[in-house]
Amino acid sequence: MSERSQGDTHLVQFSERLTNSAAFGSLFREGMDLVEETAAYLDGVGRAEAKALDRAVSLTYATESMRLTTRLMQLASWLLLHRAVKEGEMTLSQANREKTKVKLSAADPGPADMIEKLPAQLQDLITRSMDLQARVRRLDSSIHAPPPDRTAIGNPLVPQLNALKAAFER
Repeated sequence: MSERSQGDTHLVQFSERLTNSAAFGSLFREGMDLVEETAAYLDGVGRAEAKALDRAVSLTYATESMRLTTRLMQLASWLLLHRAVKEGEMTLSQANREKTKVKLSAADPGPADMIEKLPAQLQDLITRSMDLQARVRRLDSSIHAPPPDRTAIGNPLVPQLNALKAAFER
């Protein structure tokens, strides 16, 4: 039993290995590609599309492009922080402290009826960024979930052993 107790202190936490997974690598590439694609759109085609919009929709375009940019910068910060964990540049506990500066709920889009009036490519970027944000939030809650309280679980045989011991002591 003492060997097992000593071995329990060396358990590998799944959350600590998540950043090394292929799923994280894929999410990281997708996130960084989306940041680059969005920047290229907003600096190029998007700028021309914005000039062609009427005043009210143009204001919505400006607001939503800022929200999109903010959302993506927060997601990129989170992804880069966890890539640093993957690369061994920081520990998961250091990343946990630093991630408090990252707001994964930042900049949700405005009303759907206004979003529908925006150019299709901007709508697509907003939708994809929201999907990425949802996946990063799920991964974040998995990675940074508090470790299970192993002391509360204890040995499931103890109650049965105590019952046997009590029966034979009578």
